[in-house]
Amino acid sequence: MSDLFEIEAQPRSDAGKGASRRLRRTGQVPGILYGAHQDPEMISVGHNELIQHLEHEVFYSHILSLKLDGKEQQVILKDLQRHPAKPFVTHVDFLRVSADEKIKTHVPVHFINEDTAPGVKMGGAVSHHITDLEVSCLPKDLPEFIEVDMDGMEIGDIILMSGVALPEGVELPALASGAPEHDLPVVSVHGAHAVEEEEEMGAAEGEAEGEE
Repeated sequence: MSDLFEIEAQPRSDAGKGASRRLRRTGQVPGILYGAHQDPEMISVGHNELIQHLEHEVFYSHILSLKLDGKEQQVILKDLQRHPAKPFVTHVDFLRVSADEKIKTHVPVHFINEDTAPGVKMGGAVSHHITDLEVSCLPKDLPEFIEVDMDGMEIGDIILMSGVALPEGVELPALASGAPEHDLPVVSVHGAHAVEEEEEMGAAEGEAEGEE
């Protein structure tokens, strides 16, 4: 997979909350670069540049090129912290990747043929139980997203994680143990009345908790 995103990073030496606050005031986001059997490095990246990248869904599930001290490193976005009340990123973690070592990360799920599914045409309601999946694969096999094809789904049908068609070389760690309880539903189609019943039950439970 070719690199679509390049990130300019700067090394930083000051640690602690005070240093991070000073860094943010200059328009930088503190971060950590780790993995690939190398020592972790404290870095910073430009907030505006990062925000522009985050507008693209594939940025979250793509091999990125991070430039640090004149050296390019292949990484993935591993963690992101945002301010609870303001549109600011407060911290970012990048994980180095090695071409011959599998990585685990989350990729978004895209549902296709939803509008043409027979159950939907009959008035059924769709529940997206999972909107991203953790995958395990080599960096070269990392998909930008995983498609879940709803073609042919009738009312009452459910697609489980084990029923998702995966690209070659991609596995779902959740299914590695073979335990049936880990094989969670990804999407289901059910009658509209079932949604109403669920909402009524949720409201009733909320009222009961409020009376306690």
